[in-house]
Amino acid sequence: MTDPHDTAEGDDLLAAEYVLGVLALSDRAGVEARLKTDRALAARVAAWETQLSALNDGFAPAPAAPDLLPRIEARLFPQPRRWRAWVGGALTAAALSLAALVLLPLPPPAPLVASLGAPDAALRFEARHDGAALILTRTAGAAAPAGQAHEAWLIAPDAAPVALGLITDVSLRVPYPAAPEGWVLAVSLEPAGGAPGGAPTGPILATGTITGF
Repeated sequence: MTDPHDTAEGDDLLAAEYVLGVLALSDRAGVEARLKTDRALAARVAAWETQLSALNDGFAPAPAAPDLLPRIEARLFPQPRRWRAWVGGALTAAALSLAALVLLPLPPPAPLVASLGAPDAALRFEARHDGAALILTRTAGAAAPAGQAHEAWLIAPDAAPVALGLITDVSLRVPYPAAPEGWVLAVSLEPAGGAPGGAPTGPILATGTITGF
């Protein structure tokens, strides 16, 4: 008679190997088929995913080198293989890469250091600092009208505004070693290409004071 304890331990090991991605393709397919109906095995897989998720901390997703699969193929199978076998290997590698990306946590956004515009304003911006740069993004409202641009400014106490650049549909990233607390960020409406004289010429659309984080 089969010992239920042995079966449970075997399923626990099988679940761990499935989560780690070390099973042979045929064994992995067998586990996936069982997961559709076997709640106990599904629970073990979920438990191992939770237990091993900490191993992903600190690792950001990284694309594989374009020649990685051909180099692996060349080492494992020095003789030419039929194209169907190559396609099968490519699909397997793609599935494993996708599984790794699913398990890896997304990096947190850079800390918010300033909100430009009232919470109910039609046009709003936010500024974040990632430790190396200020990142300004339009969070509400439309882009500047044709022939005009939204220009960002940094204003130190008792100093003239300094142009940071134009905020387009893509966030404006300005290399800056720190977010100076108490300084003001502003956005003005300027001609396309920015204020011609290095100082704001159009209306100020939004402002916000940089706070600590």
